[in-house]
Amino acid sequence: MARLSLNDADKQVRNWFRQTAESLNCRVSVDQMGNVFAIRPGRNDRAPPVMMGSHLDTQPTGGRYDGILGVNAGLEVLKTLDDNHVETAGPVGCVNWTKYVVENALMIKLITNSEEGARFPVMAVASAVWSGSIPLDEGWSLQEITPNEQGRRRTMKEELERIGYLGDTLASFKAIPFAAHFELHIEQGPILEDERRKIGVVQGVQAFKWFEITVKGRDSHAGTTPFEARRDALLCAAKLIVQSNAAAKELGGLATTGILEATPGSINTMASEVKFTLDVRHPSDEKLAELEKRCRAEFHQLASKDCEKGCLVEWKQLIDSPAVVFHKDCVAAVEASAADALESLPMTASDGRLWKYMTSGAGHDSCYTNKRCPTSMIFTPTRQGISHNPQEYCSPENW
Repeated sequence: MARLSLNDADKQVRNWFRQTAESLNCRVSVDQMGNVFAIRPGRNDRAPPVMMGSHLDTQPTGGRYDGILGVNAGLEVLKTLDDNHVETAGPVGCVNWTKYVVENALMIKLITNSEEGARFPVMAVASAVWSGSIPLDEGWSLQEITPNEQGRRRTMKEELERIGYLGDTLASFKAIPFAAHFELHIEQGPILEDERRKIGVVQGVQAFKWFEITVKGRDSHAGTTPFEARRDALLCAAKLIVQSNAAAKELGGLATTGILEATPGSINTMASEVKFTLDVRHPSDEKLAELEKRCRAEFHQLASKDCEKGCLVEWKQLIDSPAVVFHKDCVAAVEASAADALESLPMTASDGRLWKYMTSGAGHDSCYTNKRCPTSMIFTPTRQGISHNPQEYCSPENW
């Protein structure tokens, strides 16, 4: 599935979401960032709603469950309430967040070396605007990855207008406040499946930072420059990437390089400059800071002392996302519900418990709702831990 945010397929699924919610007697509104809110009235209709949801847009090679499961589950709750004529104490609703825009915008900016692109590299742009974490104009001005036939990249605001989802409701928690927010999501990792469990009770999201690392050396002829005379930026970058992984393993974190560019790009010429991304993560803010400090020190040591004539390393921070701790009452509610729902199922876990506390390794819309209302998440198993991939799968029995 490739339902990129704000394309024609995204418009179709937004229309489907709206029509489905309206058929369940929900009030539907759209805010300035294209977030779609479906709210079912309760006895006290003036109270803020308890919301469920996630996102219906996908990555370019995304699967059918990342985000989509959470929205469909929210609609299923609303359908069950409607079918059984249940009157809740307060309003209950489901939200479809506009999500996969800024991640892609960041990729453009890294590749084109634009200084402006690193200013707001958040991964859930519309919930970030809703929470007040970034200004509306910054979200609206983000550009798409692929230019159109005229070579122009359209902005998010232009695409919202084009598909008819530039709403008139203020994109703010002040305009649409929540009493709480719950997000069902596939784990996107292998832990639940490997441990033969059914539910992850998510207590928070690990801290992470993104950097663009520039390694500067000297381009020289591959056949005439002996090793001892070289300043090979690409070889140096390779050593730095290996070191970052070793440091992360030792400290119980993660390190990933997803983009690498070498200049001048000739087979028989050493690279004079290399740029690569570095994504470092850890559940603890303090440990993440230690990992960054260690990488900075060891990168300098490797570049200056272990790369023949030496190279220069420059760091540019792209994003700093501190660890998120979800609200204890929401976590407790998920835990109690999980224990109740799983009580009658056959035991498959070695420790006698079909659920476990977890920390999310990825960022979610719940990271931003957590700033403005009590929030938690629920994880379901993901086959082989594969996500952002057409093979992404979560079996119906785990919904």
